[in-house]
Amino acid sequence: QLQASGGGLVQAGGSLRLSCAASGRTFSSYAMGWFLQAPGKEREFVAAISRNAGNLNYAESVKGRFTISRDNAKSTVYLQMSSLRPEDTAIYYCAAKKSGSVTYYYRAKYQYDFWGQGTQVTVSS
Repeated sequence: QLQASGGGLVQAGGSLRLSCAASGRTFSSYAMGWFLQAPGKEREFVAAISRNAGNLNYAESVKGRFTISRDNAKSTVYLQMSSLRPEDTAIYYCAAKKSGSVTYYYRAKYQYDFWGQGTQVTVSS
Protein backbone atom coordinates (compact mmCIF):
# COMPACT_ATOMS: atom_id res chain seq x y z
CA GLN A 1 0.00 0.00 0.00
CA LEU A 2 1.21 3.49 -0.90
CA GLN A 3 0.02 6.54 1.03
CA ALA A 4 0.74 9.94 -0.50
CA SER A 5 0.61 13.15 1.52
CA GLY A 6 1.86 16.71 1.55
CA GLY A 7 -0.32 18.32 -1.07
CA GLY A 8 -2.10 21.60 -0.56
CA LEU A 9 -2.69 25.12 -1.79
CA VAL A 10 0.36 27.28 -2.47
CA GLN A 11 1.05 30.53 -4.28
CA ALA A 12 3.04 30.59 -7.48
CA GLY A 13 6.75 30.54 -6.70
CA GLY A 14 6.19 28.59 -3.52
CA SER A 15 7.30 25.12 -2.47
CA LEU A 16 5.78 21.86 -1.29
CA ARG A 17 7.20 18.50 -0.35
CA LEU A 18 5.17 15.42 -1.15
CA SER A 19 5.74 12.16 0.68
CA CYS A 20 4.71 8.64 -0.20
CA ALA A 21 4.97 6.00 2.49
CA ALA A 22 4.93 2.33 1.58
CA SER A 23 3.78 -0.50 3.77
CA GLY A 24 3.47 -4.23 3.48
CA ARG A 25 6.33 -4.73 1.02
CA THR A 26 10.10 -4.58 0.83
CA PHE A 27 10.42 -0.98 -0.25
CA SER A 28 14.01 -1.29 -1.41
CA SER A 29 12.92 -3.85 -4.02
CA TYR A 30 10.90 -1.19 -5.83
CA ALA A 31 11.81 1.59 -8.17
CA MET A 32 9.52 4.54 -7.51
CA GLY A 33 7.91 7.27 -9.53
CA TRP A 34 5.68 10.31 -9.33
CA PHE A 35 3.00 11.16 -11.85
CA LEU A 36 0.45 13.95 -12.11
CA GLN A 37 -3.02 14.17 -13.53
CA ALA A 38 -4.64 17.49 -14.29
CA PRO A 39 -8.41 17.74 -14.76
CA GLY A 40 -9.48 16.30 -18.09
CA LYS A 41 -6.00 15.12 -18.98
CA GLU A 42 -4.04 11.89 -19.03
CA ARG A 43 -1.82 10.92 -16.15
CA GLU A 44 1.71 11.94 -17.01
CA PHE A 45 5.22 11.26 -15.78
CA VAL A 46 6.91 13.67 -13.38
CA ALA A 47 9.94 11.96 -11.86
CA ALA A 48 11.46 8.54 -11.21
CA ILE A 49 14.13 7.10 -8.96
CA SER A 50 15.95 3.79 -9.01
CA ARG A 51 16.06 1.37 -6.13
CA ASN A 52 19.46 2.55 -4.95
CA ALA A 53 18.61 6.23 -5.58
CA GLY A 54 21.62 6.42 -7.86
CA ASN A 55 19.61 7.20 -10.98
CA LEU A 56 16.98 9.89 -11.25
CA ASN A 57 14.89 11.11 -14.17
CA TYR A 58 12.54 14.04 -14.65
CA ALA A 59 10.00 15.34 -17.08
CA GLU A 60 11.34 18.35 -18.97
CA SER A 61 8.66 20.58 -17.47
CA VAL A 62 9.94 20.05 -13.91
CA LYS A 63 13.70 19.80 -14.38
CA GLY A 64 15.53 22.19 -12.12
CA ARG A 65 12.41 22.76 -9.99
CA PHE A 66 11.49 19.33 -8.60
CA THR A 67 13.68 16.79 -6.82
CA ILE A 68 12.82 13.17 -6.19
CA SER A 69 14.48 11.29 -3.35
CA ARG A 70 13.91 8.22 -1.22
CA ASP A 71 14.70 6.91 2.23
CA ASN A 72 14.68 3.12 2.13
CA ALA A 73 14.98 2.90 5.91
CA LYS A 74 11.70 4.82 6.20
CA SER A 75 10.08 3.18 3.15
CA THR A 76 9.28 6.61 1.81
CA VAL A 77 9.77 8.47 -1.45
CA TYR A 78 9.65 12.25 -1.63
CA LEU A 79 9.03 14.90 -4.25
CA GLN A 80 10.40 18.32 -3.34
CA MET A 81 8.66 20.90 -5.52
CA SER A 82 9.97 24.46 -5.81
CA SER A 83 9.21 27.47 -7.99
CA LEU A 84 5.71 26.13 -8.41
CA ARG A 85 3.59 27.36 -11.28
CA PRO A 86 -0.18 27.36 -11.79
CA GLU A 87 0.27 24.74 -14.51
CA ASP A 88 1.67 22.35 -11.87
CA THR A 89 -1.84 22.14 -10.40
CA ALA A 90 -2.90 18.49 -10.46
CA ILE A 91 -3.39 15.38 -8.40
CA TYR A 92 0.01 13.82 -7.79
CA TYR A 93 0.35 10.05 -7.57
CA CYS A 94 3.24 7.94 -6.39
CA ALA A 95 3.85 4.54 -7.93
CA ALA A 96 6.01 1.49 -7.27
CA LYS A 97 7.63 -0.89 -9.73
CA LYS A 98 9.12 -4.19 -8.58
CA SER A 99 12.54 -4.15 -10.19
CA GLY A 100 15.31 -6.71 -10.48
CA SER A 101 17.77 -3.90 -11.14
CA VAL A 102 19.00 -1.49 -8.50
CA THR A 103 19.88 1.10 -11.14
CA TYR A 104 16.87 1.25 -13.46
CA TYR A 105 14.16 3.89 -13.33
CA TYR A 106 10.86 3.80 -15.20
CA ARG A 107 8.94 6.56 -16.99
CA ALA A 108 5.86 4.81 -18.35
CA LYS A 109 2.61 4.39 -16.42
CA TYR A 110 2.11 0.82 -17.62
CA GLN A 111 5.42 -0.26 -16.09
CA TYR A 112 4.28 0.38 -12.53
CA ASP A 113 2.71 -2.27 -10.33
CA PHE A 114 1.15 -0.26 -7.50
CA TRP A 115 -0.26 3.22 -7.11
CA GLY A 116 -1.02 5.52 -4.23
CA GLN A 117 -4.32 7.33 -3.84
CA GLY A 118 -3.06 10.74 -4.95
CA THR A 119 -2.63 14.08 -3.24
CA GLN A 120 -3.97 17.37 -4.61
CA VAL A 121 -1.58 20.21 -5.38
CA THR A 122 -3.10 23.57 -6.25
CA VAL A 123 -0.92 26.52 -7.26
CA SER A 124 -2.59 29.91 -7.33
CA SER A 125 -1.38 32.76 -9.52
